Amino acid sequence: PRPITGLAEASERPAQFIGIHFFSPVDRMGLVEIIMGKQTGPKALAVAVDYVQKIKKTPIVVNDARGFYTSRCFGTYPGEGMAMVAEGIHPAMVENVGRMAGMPMGPLEVLDSVGLDTPLKVARQTRKDLGTNAPNQMETFLEDVVEKKGRLGRKNAKGFYDYDDKGKRLHLWPDLVASRDWSTDADVEELKERFLTIQALEAARCFEENVLTDPRDADVGGILGWGFAPYSGGPVSYIDTIGAKAFVARCEAFEKKYGERFKPNNLLIDMAAKNETFYARFAPRKAA
Repeated sequence: PRPITGLAEASERPAQFIGIHFFSPVDRMGLVEIIMGKQTGPKALAVAVDYVQKIKKTPIVVNDARGFYTSRCFGTYPGEGMAMVAEGIHPAMVENVGRMAGMPMGPLEVLDSVGLDTPLKVARQTRKDLGTNAPNQMETFLEDVVEKKGRLGRKNAKGFYDYDDKGKRLHLWPDLVASRDWSTDADVEELKERFLTIQALEAARCFEENVLTDPRDADVGGILGWGFAPYSGGPVSYIDTIGAKAFVARCEAFEKKYGERFKPNNLLIDMAAKNETFYARFAPRKAA
């Protein structure tokens, strides 16, 4: 399902229908994601870009898809954090390694800020739309935390962390920490690579599905939209720096170890075979 295209079906002028995605908190976040529906015309795009620039924010342009570009890629970060917790890695280590990888917040802190009921609703709706019956590990865990434990995150002062009455983060949820014997001897470098690889891989999939067409939108959107490790230059610059061949090899190794979510897509495999970069393969066309 394509949300902007679907909404445009109710419009008498679908060519003038376009999506504008702001980021929270709106007053502090400088990026705006402009989403082109299937029938969106060039005039609507021009007006949207002008509007975003007039309010002194930075636009990126993407094509319509579930989660657009930014939410889709960013969702893999807390998802991977949850997977690590499910593997038995200590939550504090997961949080610290997320920040060490260059992310502005730990993955569990991110989920608390969003509200734990929100990703649960998204997961259920996604399964419904895609016709998948069995909930995944993350959904099952969130069901227990949200519906049985009543922990919604920062908004009700209890999530993966406990908070004071002013919303200040205090400490990790004691019952979670005490719930099992956690491992703290995991390979820190590998955990960092997992966090960055899963996000960059999703960005590569967005190119293959034509959600993204310009590497600059991918990198600017990654850094300004969800704080993807700024030192890397952005998610596709991260792949270009490593090299497509080495990145594919890493994905294949992680796929064997951690599952299909790390499977490299056909575009990446083709780029690896041809020793291509995103900035060369998807270079903007120069005007004649």
